[in-house]
Amino acid sequence: QVQLVESGGGSVQAGGSLSLSCVFSGGTFNRYGMAWFRQAPGKEREFVGAFRYSGGKTYVSDSVKGRFTISRDNAKSTFFLQMNNLNPEDTALYYCAADGPPYIILSELRNGNAYDYWGQGTQVTVSS
Repeated sequence: QVQLVESGGGSVQAGGSLSLSCVFSGGTFNRYGMAWFRQAPGKEREFVGAFRYSGGKTYVSDSVKGRFTISRDNAKSTFFLQMNNLNPEDTALYYCAADGPPYIILSELRNGNAYDYWGQGTQVTVSS
């Protein structure tokens, strides 16, 4: 069974940076699309960014564009989220998600309900 383990969360000051990692196991990593989501208390789960295997395309939400970067290391079966210039609105539990075949169509990329596997999350707290 596919397992996802996130790490790298913590508490930082506004303007700081964090790098999150998601280690994939239990399957063939390059057969899965990967995404980051986040959820703050009282708020809906929010799409952050994703990697789509076909074409090696990455996508990020408008709210983090220019600050967050998605990357993937197939040799290490690891998916990354580099977060720069953090602000308090970024405070949330960050989740890694995986999408195996049959793959999500592009229009569903930002829909968390369409993903097949989830990690336990890693907490990111940004103070002002």
